Amino acid sequence: MVEFAPWSVPWERRLQTLSVLQWVFSFLALAQTCVIVFIGLLFTRFWFLSVLYATWWYLDRDKPWQGGRRVEFLRRSAVWRYMKDYFPVSLVKTAELDPSRNYLAGFHPHGVLAAGIFVNLCTEATGFSKLFPGIRPHLMMLNLWFRFPFFRDYLMTGGLVTSDKECAAHILNRKGGGNLLGIIVGGAQEALNARPGAYKLLLRNRKGFAKLALMHGVPLVPVFSFGENELFDQVENSPGSWLRWTQNQLQKVMGISLPLFHGRGVFQYSFGLLPYRRPIATVVGKPIEVQKIPQPSQEEVDKLHQHYIDELCNLFEAHKLKYNVPEDQHLEFC
Repeated sequence: MVEFAPWSVPWERRLQTLSVLQWVFSFLALAQTCVIVFIGLLFTRFWFLSVLYATWWYLDRDKPWQGGRRVEFLRRSAVWRYMKDYFPVSLVKTAELDPSRNYLAGFHPHGVLAAGIFVNLCTEATGFSKLFPGIRPHLMMLNLWFRFPFFRDYLMTGGLVTSDKECAAHILNRKGGGNLLGIIVGGAQEALNARPGAYKLLLRNRKGFAKLALMHGVPLVPVFSFGENELFDQVENSPGSWLRWTQNQLQKVMGISLPLFHGRGVFQYSFGLLPYRRPIATVVGKPIEVQKIPQPSQEEVDKLHQHYIDELCNLFEAHKLKYNVPEDQHLEFC
């Protein structure tokens, strides 16, 4: 048995672990903490802070549906650079993106907490703006999270926006172009399939993003994050098991999935909620040209959807050997 001595770990690695720890906390407990603080302040002499924020919240209530409010200096914070180096995370460019156009990008897979997607799109740690100059990235997230006080503002600083048609239309129709709207197509439900060695994507019947691209006439960009599913182990929950049935029912009621996952700890490597230190490479594919059809037929949606799947498979096959994926491993769809 190998003993772990915290004092022997270089400061660089300690800071990396700390940065990931705060990120995991932010997505597992920060929203609830913000609600407690907001309500708790009302019963103290600082009650006016909650009242002032509530007023601001009301006046600003539509902002997450109107493209959000990015804060560049927070996106460039050193905290995210340490988080990037923890795994590490890299962003791979395979084609140019024209800054005079808007784009809709599909990200795969979701993983448990979408760590690689967050680092690449919601921060500048991997140099998104240098790789794709003139392009402003946005990432869709469940509307539920934008209903929490304070937490909504934290999310918007990184470029996170609500996942509905109104928000998509606002971003994809911006004049002058230069916007990329990211959608994690498999959504929260796909997180239930996230485990090391898994390459099954929830995509077969997810066609809303293809229809959205047709309605607004924007290119579709396939993106695949190699290593995203390697970050956590998950309790066995195969389709048909009592656990998967329970998780599916909770997902229908709450809108979020509850994967029972574990990784490593802060001071030991055997168990905890921190992800394993395993590399993530997010590969951005070549844009698929889309002709604008304001009211596309189901046949037109199906055709574009199949084209997208073909291009995503080509992207995966072209790069998988570089990231230690077995040659006989292919993408599966459900």
